[in-house]
Amino acid sequence: MRSLRVQLDEPTYRALSEIAPGGGRGPVQFIREAIRKAVREAEYAQIRKAYEAQPDSESEADDWSAARPFS
Repeated sequence: MRSLRVQLDEPTYRALSEIAPGGGRGPVQFIREAIRKAVREAEYAQIRKAYEAQPDSESEADDWSAARPFS
C-alpha cells in the first residue's frame, strides 16, 4: 500500500477529529473512505457524461414496460 502525507490546518484537523470514529486509526480510515467515495463519484460522473453524449437508441434500450417490483 502506498503512503500519502497530508497536512491539515488546525481548524480542519479539529473538525476531522470531531467527526471521525474514535481510536488511533479512526481519522486515517475516515480519510481513506472519503477518498474512495470521491473517486467513485468522479467515475460515475464520467459514465453519466458518456451516456448523455451518446444515449442508447430505442432499439438498444431495455424494455421495462412489463417489469414487476421486487417482493
